[in-house]
Amino acid sequence: MRCVVTGAAGFVGSHLGEYLLEHGHDVVGIDCLTDFYDPRLKEANLSLLQRHDRFTLCREDLLTAPLPYLFAGADTVYHLAGQPGVRPSWGAHFADYAARNVLATQRVLEAARSVRLGKLVYASSSSVYGNAETHPTVETLRPQPVSPYGVTKLAGEHLCELYRVGFGVPTASLRLFTVYGPRQRPDMAFSRLVSAAVHGTRFELYGEGTQTRDFTFVADVVRAMSDAARSDFTGVANIGGGSRTSMNEVIDIVSGLAGSIEVHRLPTQRGDVRDTAADTRAAFEGFGYVPTVSLTEGLASMVEAERLASVAA
Repeated sequence: MRCVVTGAAGFVGSHLGEYLLEHGHDVVGIDCLTDFYDPRLKEANLSLLQRHDRFTLCREDLLTAPLPYLFAGADTVYHLAGQPGVRPSWGAHFADYAARNVLATQRVLEAARSVRLGKLVYASSSSVYGNAETHPTVETLRPQPVSPYGVTKLAGEHLCELYRVGFGVPTASLRLFTVYGPRQRPDMAFSRLVSAAVHGTRFELYGEGTQTRDFTFVADVVRAMSDAARSDFTGVANIGGGSRTSMNEVIDIVSGLAGSIEVHRLPTQRGDVRDTAADTRAAFEGFGYVPTVSLTEGLASMVEAERLASVAA
């Protein structure tokens, strides 16, 4: 198959690209390497993909790229590109979120309707739920995002549904619940926590640590994306890790794997939700999704990757 991955240089995008290449597919990666975090980390991610002769990089901005040309002949488009992060999405930065999460997604969908795709998989987020009324949360619950970021991801979902119903674009929007694993963005909690444990630095925790998340290992996420693309499923589905865990419990796990951690507790940040938990029955029924990597296994892989990177440095 010929696959297009937007945001190929990012955390999830680079893992997805590797997975597709290892399974024999041709991959076109589109990424403009924004400076939301150090572009050198994205360059390192790309270097792993560029070892394959079936990978082609298009260093383009989705807002200006010739997308119909890039999508021509593709079987699947995985749309992962966007502006991440809940906390920076307020104020003047919202313009970046609106452009990269809403306008760019509309351009992707316009291009998709002009070519014959087998599937367009959109990386949505559990942030669309906000402080959900029930846990585990089902897709039919009314989304109530509590951050501008969540609003833009929900807008992307709505656009996917509009183009699916109005133009027959076969879209699958996957609501990802707190994805973690090696190469996670450096601003995310697990990346900072593992780094603090391995290097003996201080970890800053927002809130008391009693907040819970449904943490999902990146390998489970990319497998879900691939399986969704190859299935008949369209619509919206949750992708979670199968267990709801507090940050205090996570700190205890990482301490057991890598040593004691100095924790500096800070106030809860605006836009942070209290709890998340995914009901994944729709994903199981639609394309057989079952998470396979436990939280301890996934965190152990992050600790090992951080140690190896330290030695290499």
